[in-house]
Amino acid sequence: MAQETMEQKEKKNQEYNEYVKQVTPTHSLPANMLKAFLTGGAICVVGQVILNVAADTFGMDKDTAGSWCSMILVLLSVILTGFNIYPSIANWGGAGALVPITGFANSVAAPAIEFQKEGQVFGIGCKIFTIAGPVILYGIFTSWALGLIYWVGKMLGLF
Repeated sequence: MAQETMEQKEKKNQEYNEYVKQVTPTHSLPANMLKAFLTGGAICVVGQVILNVAADTFGMDKDTAGSWCSMILVLLSVILTGFNIYPSIANWGGAGALVPITGFANSVAAPAIEFQKEGQVFGIGCKIFTIAGPVILYGIFTSWALGLIYWVGKMLGLF
């Protein structure tokens, strides 16, 4: 076999770069930001409607209405995840769908649904927190560390 010349290698490299450019999706930052804003805004509007209905129609105080709002939004997110609708919303809306509480509920429900065929223990039990687990772990650890810093600061008279 003859060795490739530098010219042939350069041509192959150029062809490869052309191919990569063709198959790489292009993204528009302003369009993605608008989609995230609209999606997150729609979720917030639904939440506000739930708060208003709970307070005005059912006479709940602000804290109780807020609790019901969170529970209903989580329930809606899990139901939409179960029907494979929420992933499409998240794909279109990006961070607008993933940052609110609905995105966290989706990140817990999606692995549970995906791995249910492997059984209750080795499927759902082992995989349910695959995505949300690190968020929970580091959220708890960070709050503990900050609480410790605050406590030591109070003991030393810094706070």
